[in-house]
Amino acid sequence: MKNRIQFFALSLLFIHLATPKVHGQELVVQPYLQHASPTGIHIMWETSTGGKSQVHWGINKELSHTSERVFSIVNNRPSEIHRVELTDLTPSTTYYYKVITGKTESAIYHFTTPPLPAEDKNFQLVALSDMQRDDEHPQKFKEIVEDGVLAYLENKTDQDDIFENLGMVLVPGDLTKDGLNYTDWTNDFFGQSKNLLPYVPVYPVLGNHERNSDFYFNYFHLPDNGTPGYMEHWYYKDYGNVRIIGLNSNDNYRIQQQLDWLADVLKDAAQKDEIDFVFAQLHHPHKSELWIDGERDYTGEVIVQLEKFSTRTGKPTIHFYGHTHGYSRGQSRDHTHLWVNVATAGGKIDGWGEYEQTNYDEFSVSHSDYGFVLMDVSAGDDPKFKLVRVSRGDIANPKDNEVNDVIEVKRYSIKPETPVCLSPIEEAKVKTSELLLKASTFKVSDGAEHGQTQWQVARTYNFANPEVDVWKNHEDWYGNKDLNAGIDLTQLRVTSLEKKTTYHWRVRYRTKGLVWSDWSEPQKFVIK
Repeated sequence: MKNRIQFFALSLLFIHLATPKVHGQELVVQPYLQHASPTGIHIMWETSTGGKSQVHWGINKELSHTSERVFSIVNNRPSEIHRVELTDLTPSTTYYYKVITGKTESAIYHFTTPPLPAEDKNFQLVALSDMQRDDEHPQKFKEIVEDGVLAYLENKTDQDDIFENLGMVLVPGDLTKDGLNYTDWTNDFFGQSKNLLPYVPVYPVLGNHERNSDFYFNYFHLPDNGTPGYMEHWYYKDYGNVRIIGLNSNDNYRIQQQLDWLADVLKDAAQKDEIDFVFAQLHHPHKSELWIDGERDYTGEVIVQLEKFSTRTGKPTIHFYGHTHGYSRGQSRDHTHLWVNVATAGGKIDGWGEYEQTNYDEFSVSHSDYGFVLMDVSAGDDPKFKLVRVSRGDIANPKDNEVNDVIEVKRYSIKPETPVCLSPIEEAKVKTSELLLKASTFKVSDGAEHGQTQWQVARTYNFANPEVDVWKNHEDWYGNKDLNAGIDLTQLRVTSLEKKTTYHWRVRYRTKGLVWSDWSEPQKFVIK
């Protein structure tokens, strides 16, 4: 009998030693918000193991409601991602919540539901991208979130809740260094943004570093209004008076089906009176001053659609992007459309002189720095948005939330007065070396400032195939300096014309808010 007891004891010891140790369940990813509407929202979180899950929520911290209809999936065995949809909520209302799985529960967080379009409520959004881990500075994204976004909002607003008017966070790709690496998601993306994403819904699009990973599609529950078969690769979301469009500019997805879908979504936005602006986001640039090799023609096809939409409807548009690790802001010449690179929120900065680079006419500002973009969107009778770039500088020259670019664009704006050609006029005869085109002073009744000028010189009165077609901006930040500092936008020196030839010239002015005047009446001159 003694031998049998000893054998049994030894057997239990062997089983204990051979069985993997099961650690206590924990929250691997804190709660975060997805796919919000005026009357509903999705709450997601991840735990190290599965178990009964629920959300306790309510209009105060007593959390008087419980939702137990949970959708859970195994993400990285044995971890599970959980999702609960709250419905029948009230628009523009703050709710509190916490999540529970088994005996593990989160802290109490809160969110504010989006407004109904009819409320004409102003709101903000944050856009930032390329937070992919830089191994030399692996906590940079955390700094951008906490010392950047959160600190800036706290300093900027006099509200007790800095998240009350922050409608969403946009991320145009490269959320991770390697999307196939599980801890790049848990530690780097969600771990470093855990003080922001439990309060504000995040809407990303795929970058090349996500590698089309299953983790991306497991972690996000985005609107399912994309092309069938490509759900969550592209989608749109309306918030207040803005339509947000997410696109996939990666290899294998630069296809006609996506462009056709975009055309339909824009057509629908054109017919909706409540939509004043369209903001698109995708990862790759069409043109990139800091990194030419990162450019993609497909994004140019997207831009053409947004330009045509804006001009046809009078509704200004933006495309946000990343890929190049630095900030750039430009605009289409003939359309009310902005080009905005919102990087970098963590990825190694693309420095001046480091890659093949060029100074494009479309861009007014390029900075090689860390930072994010804050958008203030106004609704009502005078809808407008203000874009603010907040810089954190670079490693050698850090900055504490320095604003280094601002532009405000209105849906309804007053045209500048049509400029007048002052000199040369009335077929004046001038030498090439003395040719200086001069126009009248910029004037507009609403006090807007002079932003851009376009000059044309042609042999024909209809300006077909102009020999001079120059587009000048009031600023041109490139290579750490403003190349247009001190520029006079009312005059242009021209030295490339042929002798004994008659030319016509004209000019038009644009506000800093992207509103063009009409073209001036042309004038003639002769090169001696």
